[in-house]
Amino acid sequence: MAIVDAPAERTRHTDLPAFARWPVLAIAGAVAVVLLAVSGRFGYFGDELYFLASGRYHWAWGYADNPWLLPGLARLIDLAFPGSVVALRVLPMLLTAGGVVLAALIAREFGGARKAQVLTAGAYALSFHLLGSGHLLATSTVDPFLWVLVCWLVARWIRTRADRLLLVAGLVTAIAMQGKFLIAFFWLALAVGALVTGPRDLLRRPALWAGGVLTVGASVPTLLWQLNHDWPYLLMQEVVADQNQRLLGGPVAMIPLAVLAAGLLPGAFLACHGLYTLLRSEQLRPYRLFGWTALLLGAIFLVTAARYYYVAGMFAVLFAASAVTIERRAPARWWRWVPTWPVFALSVPLMVYLVLPVRPATAFTGVGIVDFVASGSYGWPRLADTAAAAYHRLPPRERARTAVMGDTYWQASALDVYGRERGLPGAYGPERGYWYAGRPPDDTTQVLYVGGEADQLRRFFGEVRRVSTVRLDITAEVANQDVPVWLCTRPAAPWPQLWNHMHRP
Repeated sequence: MAIVDAPAERTRHTDLPAFARWPVLAIAGAVAVVLLAVSGRFGYFGDELYFLASGRYHWAWGYADNPWLLPGLARLIDLAFPGSVVALRVLPMLLTAGGVVLAALIAREFGGARKAQVLTAGAYALSFHLLGSGHLLATSTVDPFLWVLVCWLVARWIRTRADRLLLVAGLVTAIAMQGKFLIAFFWLALAVGALVTGPRDLLRRPALWAGGVLTVGASVPTLLWQLNHDWPYLLMQEVVADQNQRLLGGPVAMIPLAVLAAGLLPGAFLACHGLYTLLRSEQLRPYRLFGWTALLLGAIFLVTAARYYYVAGMFAVLFAASAVTIERRAPARWWRWVPTWPVFALSVPLMVYLVLPVRPATAFTGVGIVDFVASGSYGWPRLADTAAAAYHRLPPRERARTAVMGDTYWQASALDVYGRERGLPGAYGPERGYWYAGRPPDDTTQVLYVGGEADQLRRFFGEVRRVSTVRLDITAEVANQDVPVWLCTRPAAPWPQLWNHMHRP
């Protein structure tokens, strides 16, 4: 054990290189400006509507697919700035810009001077996933930032052995657990890495275990919610695996997609090189546990058929390790051009074009890699308008016993957020957290159902009739184009039983 921990001991009192304040802050500021400039484009994304509707109308300590943090944040922002899409996206902008700075600070902890810090900050800023997700208030934005913060705290502890850092890391972990449970896998992998390669002393620090107790205590309410509802969060693994198989090529594509998510040009190279150097470099030996952590997380998420971007919280560490090595020693001749300013400069317009909603709606080509966020944000008020018009055409006596339902959790959320101000009652939905939010009253005789297909609905209703269709002012086949609105009558069973049959995870 003394051999394993010795290099870490030698790092305790070494002087840090100066923080490359101005270039790093300039990169972070540029990211913030770009994200702020596009923050109001096309309206709320579907997941943002879900968090907003959950926070406004269905508050709980847990949900089928996530804990309470994102709905809570969306609700607080909406209370301060009602209905403001831009205000909702200021927080993810700040987190993404803050992640740029933290990534550079990790490079500094690894011994990197100005060049390494700037390379790391630039790679983080141009990460396919991190930049694109920075446009949205989503778990995929909040979670990576908190992981990067924990990585910086652990890296700093390895150098200084200041145990207060581990206590702060526990507090950050407690917050992360309220947004997504994935950080538990990070700590499991980090612990294995510490056991294998050191510093094993990390696992004996009382401050680390105190932080663990704090995390468990803070997570009790959401864990109790999951327990009381038969752990619906576990069902999400099946949903994610199915989506991966249908849309992303299955488990075999996860690792290539994760590498791509690090960045099309500099990020992908630096991530792979960083993993190699963490596992092999003697100069980075005190931090080798991060290499093992990245490897084990990749294996865990591959076996569990998780989403490829779940590893995005490790990108900063990998970028930093690569950048520090490049600063000390020139890269191999065949890729020496990658960590150069022309490559970074050329990557800026390419990444902005690919991952941010910068094009006009008339240029949409449909749901795809370029238009995914934009198409999932366009047309929600029109969907609510169409549903409201169909609802108000019903005779008053029928409306009194008509429930409004969205087929997907996005559609149910849009009906809740936009529909109530258009005279619609509160919306219901059979999918994810909406199913747990409650079912229609027992005396409901018909449902105005937005989305879905007639054959699917005839399993639950004796008569299904199309009464309207959502028509957008663009021709692209985006998420809300040609969505059907059905009037479903003669429920096939009493609502308690019917609601159980309609449930979809």
